[in-house]
Amino acid sequence: MNRSINTESSQTARLSSTSKRQRDGPSHTGAFGTRTGDSDLVFLEGILPESDEEVLNDLSIEEQASTCFDRLEAVLSARGLDLTNVMKVEMQLTDLADRAVIDDVYQDRFDGTYPPRTTIGVCSLPGDAAVQFDVIAAEE
Repeated sequence: MNRSINTESSQTARLSSTSKRQRDGPSHTGAFGTRTGDSDLVFLEGILPESDEEVLNDLSIEEQASTCFDRLEAVLSARGLDLTNVMKVEMQLTDLADRAVIDDVYQDRFDGTYPPRTTIGVCSLPGDAAVQFDVIAAEE
């Protein structure tokens, strides 16, 4: 039996909807959303070690991670949240050997109740950063 599939009709275009706000800043490539939909969950992605729209890639991994946490806290604070609202953290590292340093920074930022964390090794990050966070927080 010869079955043919019409690939044109089976492909669906995936465009960003207007409800997704895109990351501010003209120097960024890619579409990093900062929040999607209406719920008590807040999805944050692409949190890089930045200051004044410049990726601080010349800092140590510890300083880059601390800067990411500073940025995360600022974004959460703008929504009336803090680190206690964080439900999950995904960290992307360009060198997994830096995980021990990241562990220390992570432990320093939370009060002993640590949200689940996934650490992923990646080849590169925007702006040649060594670390980037994606975070899920809950408005409770």
